[in-house]
Parts: sequence; C-alpha cells; structure tokens
Amino acid sequence: MRVDLFDFHLPAECIAARPVSPRDSARLLTVGPGEFSDQIVHDLPGLLSPGDVLVLNDTRVVPARLIGRRGEARIEVTLHKMRGDGRWDAFARPAKRLKAGQDILFAEDFAARVMSRDGGEVHLEFNLRGVELRTALERHGTPPLPPYIPRKAGADQRDRADYQTIYAAKDGAVAAPTAGLHLTPELFAALERRGVAREFITLHVGAGSFLPVRAENTRDHVMHGEWGELNAEVAAQINRARAAGGRIIAVGSTSLRILERAADDTGLLSAFSGVIDLFIVPGYRFKAVDLMVTNFHLPRSTLFMLVSAFAGMKRMRDAYGHAISKGYRFYSYGDACLLHRTDDAVNS
Repeated sequence: MRVDLFDFHLPAECIAARPVSPRDSARLLTVGPGEFSDQIVHDLPGLLSPGDVLVLNDTRVVPARLIGRRGEARIEVTLHKMRGDGRWDAFARPAKRLKAGQDILFAEDFAARVMSRDGGEVHLEFNLRGVELRTALERHGTPPLPPYIPRKAGADQRDRADYQTIYAAKDGAVAAPTAGLHLTPELFAALERRGVAREFITLHVGAGSFLPVRAENTRDHVMHGEWGELNAEVAAQINRARAAGGRIIAVGSTSLRILERAADDTGLLSAFSGVIDLFIVPGYRFKAVDLMVTNFHLPRSTLFMLVSAFAGMKRMRDAYGHAISKGYRFYSYGDACLLHRTDDAVNS
C-alpha cells in the first residue's frame, strides 16, 4: 500500500509535552461501529464486560541515554537493544570518533568498551553486570524520550516517573508502552470489581518505535525486531477466557503484536519467546484481539498503519480528525482511544 495514504496534518499544539494527572484523567475516544464517544480513561470499566481480559506489557524502560567521554571528546550514547548481560547495541554521537577497542567513560567506575561500530551504531560491553549495571544506569542515565517531546537537556526527574507504567517489571525497553501509562491502582481496582481480568506479557520496545516509514510503499519497509515473551500460563488463562465468551483487549500495540504473533489461525494462543517483527497493515486478518487501548500516533508511522488495519482506514482518519477538532492530546504523553476491531479495514 502507498505510505502517503497514512499521512495527515497534525497541528503542533496537539502534541502533549507532559501527561495529565492523575493518569486516568486522560481523555478516551471510543471508536466503534456507531458514533464516536468522548469519555475519560477512568470510564473504561463501564465500557468493558465481566469476563473480558486486559493484556498489558510489563516491560520496564531502561535509563538508556548516557553522556560520556572518550578522552576530551563528549560522546552521547543511546542504548537500543540488549544483547546479553552487560552488552548492548547503541546509537552514538559523534560515532566517527569511536573505534573498536576504545573505552567510553561515563563515571569514575562506569565505562563501556566499543566492540564494533557500523556507521552511527556501536556494540558496547559494559564493565558492570546485573544489578550493578542497573544501578549505574539509574544513577547516570536518563530515559530516551521520543524526539517530539521537547526537552533541551533531555528527560528530567519528572519524566523518570511519568515515562514508566505503574506495573513495569522487566528491564529492556528504550521506549514506553505508552497506552499503559494511563492506568492507575484505582483503575485496576475498578476493573477487578467489574470482573475484568488482567494478564501480562513482555515486549521490550525498541528505538525503531520512533522511526518514520521512509519507503513509498509498505511492501518496501523493513520492520524493526523486538524481543517478546508470552508464557504458557498466561496463554492458557487468555484461551480459557476467550472460550468462555470474554473479549481480549490489548493495551497498546506491543501487547497486540505479541498476541497476534503467538496465535494460530483460530486465535488459540501458545507460549512464545523470541524476536517479533510483525508488520500489520490494512488487509491483515486479526486472530486473537477484539479491542485495543492505544494512544494517538504519528502520521506515516507503522503504529497508525496498525490501528488503521484494526479499526478501518477511513474510520481512523475520521477519528483522528474528530480528535484534532476536539482538542485531544497526541503521542506518548497524550490521550487514548478504545478501538473496536473491524473485519473490513480497507474499506471501513
């Protein structure tokens, strides 16, 4: 499909620089078969039914942006893919100053050796492992915010809390699963009272989430791979809920992608662990997910293509037009949608 079919104009004032507080006071646009419905995220329990299941991504954003030195040169490093304990692929600026075997010093007792370089990307091996590395990253690193969130000095102390879900548990992401940023303990309690279950998967969101699609046709775009895991117990729980008539609600595109990757043609889930590079565009037949909660996405992005595949191309263009006219806030710190699946996304 032509990528320009997924383009639209977004006024700069629609881009959220900070989230609302409390988190579940963000606006929620319900996109179903009828009229659009303007609500609030804390209304979500009333929009779901007993027996439904929310599936959430419990990845944790690593403070992956580091400032170091190689000799007198200042080097900015953004980790983007964990290769093992103490080993990361990273983007470096200016990378041309780096060669294999050189060390980047971030603090007196915290450094990384350049194992290899390919253009602006380097493979690093840190001098710390495990808990010691995590502690050093927390002390010296900052969250790598998307380029559309304006911070001259990078993420600040408030971002450290704001750019993390309340249920983040497993280190590995360099971008937040942003649909989950809206959820609160109070909302979880209300969902439990409603009889809505929740299950957790893991997908470590990579820096590719920030990248626009530069190809002119979707068939020429190479989707970035991200590591994900769905364990057997969670798969079985979701299968039982679905067999009993419950709907599966993916909180965010990351949850949706791992569920669709792990499902067979009938929607039955099996355990999965590995790299996911599933690229979903209109024409894709969804197998496992009935509804999704998601934020408002960038023009020409793989995420806007995914929601257009899920809820319909025309429907999503109209929904985004409605959201812009009503002052909804876009992107990572913005408002949310509750999307109902359509089975004719190309014409809807």
